[in-house]
Amino acid sequence: MTDTTDEKLVDEARAWLAADPDEDTRRHLQQQLNQLDDPSLREDALEQLRTQFSGFLQFGTAGLRGKTGPGPSNMNRLVVGAAAAGIGAWLNEHGHAGGKVLIGYDARWKSDEFARDSAEILAGQGFEVLLTAETTATPLVAFGTRHFECVAGIVVTASHNPPQDNGYKVYLGDGSQIIPPTDGEIAAHIQNFPPEKLKDVKRSPNYHLVGDELQDAYTSHAATLVPDDAPRDVVWVHSAMHGVGSKPMRAVVRATSFPAAIEVPEQAEPDADFPTVAFPNPEEKGAIDLALALAKSEGADVVIANDPDADRCAVATRIDGRWRMLTGDELGALLGDYTIRTGAPGVLANSVVSSTLLRKIAHAAGRKHVTTLTGFKWIGRVPDMAFGYEEAIGYCCDPRTVPDKDGLTAAVTVLRLVAELKAQGQTLEDRLNEISATHGLHATSQLSVRVEDLSEIVDAMERLRANPPTHLLEEPVAYHDLLKGSDTLPPTDGVELTGESIHVVARPSGTEPKLKCYLEVVLPPVDSAEGTAARTLAAGLLNGLREQMAEALGV
Repeated sequence: MTDTTDEKLVDEARAWLAADPDEDTRRHLQQQLNQLDDPSLREDALEQLRTQFSGFLQFGTAGLRGKTGPGPSNMNRLVVGAAAAGIGAWLNEHGHAGGKVLIGYDARWKSDEFARDSAEILAGQGFEVLLTAETTATPLVAFGTRHFECVAGIVVTASHNPPQDNGYKVYLGDGSQIIPPTDGEIAAHIQNFPPEKLKDVKRSPNYHLVGDELQDAYTSHAATLVPDDAPRDVVWVHSAMHGVGSKPMRAVVRATSFPAAIEVPEQAEPDADFPTVAFPNPEEKGAIDLALALAKSEGADVVIANDPDADRCAVATRIDGRWRMLTGDELGALLGDYTIRTGAPGVLANSVVSSTLLRKIAHAAGRKHVTTLTGFKWIGRVPDMAFGYEEAIGYCCDPRTVPDKDGLTAAVTVLRLVAELKAQGQTLEDRLNEISATHGLHATSQLSVRVEDLSEIVDAMERLRANPPTHLLEEPVAYHDLLKGSDTLPPTDGVELTGESIHVVARPSGTEPKLKCYLEVVLPPVDSAEGTAARTLAAGLLNGLREQMAEALGV
């Protein structure tokens, strides 16, 4: 980088500093600028500035997500303000002037400030803004967007990302996440509000605080999901993963008359530092260890864990004599099978990166099944959907009310299933064995590589496309570049490899700096007595498949 380029970078940083209304990010940026005067610190400070000023944070999957900090490449009040102004401009352009907008927020650092800034800016643009009076689970905002007849809903959350991150999720008036071309159109409007113009955007304190009426309305509807005569004997442990899920979960459980959870005390209340976990994602290694230990000591039937904004649901139970978390696909098969057994009408759906098992279950029952692109922005839009899921522990069990993943109603559905099985002298493991005996054992896993430099993901995908494997586990596989689309899927950045008993999809993550490779092996139907041996065999095959795909990707 030339000195002239460095000078322009520093000028941009000083201009940003002058416009930034947040004392914390101002202090952070000023310290970096001060380090430029120290020769021993100058290069490191410049490198940080290059990262922070490498372009405006991309408005993509359902909105924004990134590290909190100064500069246009991070989450901060200037970036969020531009996003709110851009969303308002798009709504005005598309005939929604003066409509209601619901805004909620989680318990991460700065979430409340980002939410208030958004409320003031959208109120200043003439919208009737409803701001939640306290931290709120994401599913309640998706629900409330429709319940209050809003033209849009916004949640300030980074979901299950690391503690230093925050995000901005956007719903349209039907409660669904935004998709192309809407996201691109909003992004274009956001670019019209750089710091020097954002300061001139009108703000208004005339927004409305939404209190218990949102929780009460959501809870009342959730109560209708469990019949009065359904069994309710279940002992269960719950972790909110230091997020906002405990309060709404307690309310929903009371309304559905299930026993109260045995809560993991260290993780039950919101804490933006997430002190007991490396990553606040139930899928991450060690994240539910406290819950498993509590389940063992309390003799629980099941463990349920939500991610910090409670739109995801993880379940653990005894399998092969030991406690473990079910894979997202195992729970997806259980809930999909249960949807069919209870007679709920409609379509079954899951994403292309999820297991092929739900499709088999649906077709065997004479039900329609749809495979979508990755993400609930696509799953939630499947017409007449009865149940949809994605392997990343996202489940939609009540799509006519919340057409998005919802970890709270998913948890209620799990409790209903476990209680019914318990009344019949069965467990989740028994039901999984029944499914395997009918449709074959479908075992799934991942190869997940977190990177610092996103070019590593691009390079790996290019290697795979240039030299895709023709055989995996000595089985012929067909290659399909998902960028070319198909009769059922529009183009997306990914590669699919399919064999008679193998299914692999490799793609960049849409929400994290990760390369993900989704792996599935299928064994013939096995009876319950063979279940343990079959799962052991499948685990070994998945390990071999993971090694072969790592080699193909060069990671």
